[in-house]
Amino acid sequence: MAEEEDSLNPASMEKAMAPHSSTLAWKIPWMKEPGPTIELRQRKKPKSSENKESAKEEKINDTPVPERAPKYILFQRFAKIFIGCLAAVTSGMIYALYLSAYHERKFWFSNRQELEREITFQGDSAIYYSYYKDMLKAPSFERGVYELTHNNKTVSLKTINAVQQMSLYPELMASVLYQATGSSEIIEPVYFYIGIVFGLQGIYVTALFVTSWLMSGTWLAGMLTVAWFIINRVDTTRIEHSIPLRENWALPYFACQVAALTGYLKSNLNSYGERFCYLLMSASTYTFMMVWEYSHYLLFLQAISLFLLDSFSLEQSDKIHEVYKIYIFSLFLGYLLQFENSALLVSPLLSLVVALMLAKCLQLNVKKGTFVAKIMKVINFYLVCTLTVTLNIIIKMFVPHKENGHMLKFLEVKFGLNMTKNFTMNWLLCQESLQAPSQDFFLRLTQSSLLPFYILVLIICFLSMIQVIFRRINDKSLKETVTLEDGRIGERPEIIYHVIHTILLGSLAMVIEGLKYLWTPYVCILAAFGVCSPELWMTLFKWLRLRTVHPVLLALILSMAVPTIIGLSLWKEFFPRLMTELMELQEFYDPDTVELMTWIKRQAPVAAVFAGSPQLMGVIKLCTGWMVTSLPLYSDDDLLKRNENIYQIYSKRSAEDIYKILTSYKASYLIVEDAICNEVGTMRGCRVKDLLDIANGHVVCEEGDKLTYSKHGRFCHEVKINYSPYMNYFTRVYWNRSYFVYKINTVISFQS
Repeated sequence: MAEEEDSLNPASMEKAMAPHSSTLAWKIPWMKEPGPTIELRQRKKPKSSENKESAKEEKINDTPVPERAPKYILFQRFAKIFIGCLAAVTSGMIYALYLSAYHERKFWFSNRQELEREITFQGDSAIYYSYYKDMLKAPSFERGVYELTHNNKTVSLKTINAVQQMSLYPELMASVLYQATGSSEIIEPVYFYIGIVFGLQGIYVTALFVTSWLMSGTWLAGMLTVAWFIINRVDTTRIEHSIPLRENWALPYFACQVAALTGYLKSNLNSYGERFCYLLMSASTYTFMMVWEYSHYLLFLQAISLFLLDSFSLEQSDKIHEVYKIYIFSLFLGYLLQFENSALLVSPLLSLVVALMLAKCLQLNVKKGTFVAKIMKVINFYLVCTLTVTLNIIIKMFVPHKENGHMLKFLEVKFGLNMTKNFTMNWLLCQESLQAPSQDFFLRLTQSSLLPFYILVLIICFLSMIQVIFRRINDKSLKETVTLEDGRIGERPEIIYHVIHTILLGSLAMVIEGLKYLWTPYVCILAAFGVCSPELWMTLFKWLRLRTVHPVLLALILSMAVPTIIGLSLWKEFFPRLMTELMELQEFYDPDTVELMTWIKRQAPVAAVFAGSPQLMGVIKLCTGWMVTSLPLYSDDDLLKRNENIYQIYSKRSAEDIYKILTSYKASYLIVEDAICNEVGTMRGCRVKDLLDIANGHVVCEEGDKLTYSKHGRFCHEVKINYSPYMNYFTRVYWNRSYFVYKINTVISFQS
């Protein structure tokens, strides 16, 4: 009896339960210590007097324990979350301030006149900012939107819906915020505009920080993610080269969506956190789709990742299908608010999601683990793939669309499925951003230590994922709660999602260098998560069967030591470079373009229409407001055809041919750029004049080609000599070192 009383004594019970309780609390810090509380509930109604006395003693002795432990744990959790959130927000703010300071130093922006500031917006960026200016000049928001949706003052002989065609929703929102907040009395429009973009980049960095934090459980991974992102910013973002690009507005929202999806996929998330992640994911998905015309392609890759995650039963199907509903809602709402944008209906994302929904409805209830269930999995996978292709073909048959047709032609030529002499296709193939990545790209990532750690983490996570898949095939159920000692990083669905997603993005980035801006930010996330995660190190030690040192202790040490060493080395090597960049005062000096814009504003008639290279036409539209014949946009077939025709001024065509082309677009002035006419390209056969000669058959491109001899010299050279018949059609009215402006004669006088 004495032994029984001793065994039921709360003090002895506390000693016996102490190791287990502390271990459990360390594994799952938000759980209360279960030992004393469970014993107290079991002995709430004792039958004997001895049990009553022991129950009273237990109540007296153990009352403080369940009160103190939760308070300590809650305080610890609160401190961890508070410090992490503070670090995430601070990182985003510092990055936004850094971009602003670097932009000021690079262009000496505050010391420039308005015209010189606007010239810094090149190409399509100039077009986006010009519409922002137009919205601010409009008498009302409704009138401004109407003028943009029925715009006939930008491109000659063409009325366009600029809001739909160029995704001008960021400019609409920026103009509303500028006027609604009364910022016109505080800040200039250009500073407000670029300030919003820099602020979004800060949100971008914060979202990447949070994603890595959610995956690893430590905000140290978030700090390392931000460090790698900033150090490799040449390969992670194009914000330095072109501020108003659609991707600079859109990718911060996608990063928020990925952060919310990462939290949503976590298996130990409570209902409130799950609801918050779902709402944030819904809002960011829709906003991302509205801001960028190519967003549905990126979401299509994400949907494939989730489909594979669901196919291998690595996540609850209900959660995955809730995400599919978000896609459906965003697509149809976007279709309605984007003026019935047919590109969203014919997108592969819609076809895939509808196929997944139909496959779920057709799925039979079969007992899990049986041979029939495995066969049904294969059939379901095949059914989804077949339905996706079939639905996409059927939708394209009934929905009229012209969107991004040139992209398919480009991909055919890119992968060698077709050959062409078309100027536009070959010009796109010559763009550096559409080439395969160079060795310099991999060298830069290696020098910052990002690529080696990324490959290490990816291999470990991928192999662990394969192990989990084989366990599922062999009917071994996954554990509801994966502990550190298990060393199974591949059982966490949010990790597997990122592994699949980064593999898909990386595959595309290996083909087209421009897509590296989608891939490298998530390379930073995965690499930082891996080196800071004890679970990943523990998974590696399980495979190595480490016995000399306690693997859990070593995993905890490495998860702190390795990122600390990486951070210190990055600080020592790259921080002085960043500071040097901020200290150097650069200057954007382009007097020839400034002189050209000044001449146009002072001398050219208001009804004048200018023809020239698309990049220059964007600057003219922004700086002067005059009408142009073409725009630097490559998502519209008509504009692409215009660009090709206007570029003929650099080909070996007659003065009469060029005159007919220009007058067909009602052009009144022609601008010849010396930089294009006398271009010395680094890539063989990629100069504009070379591509034109290939398209026109004026040079032999391959063996067996027919050569069409041209008796005319290159137009851009011949027109400068100012002799007949060129002077009959064109009259030079202005020139400087870079530009030659010719008035297109309306009455032709043939002089001898």
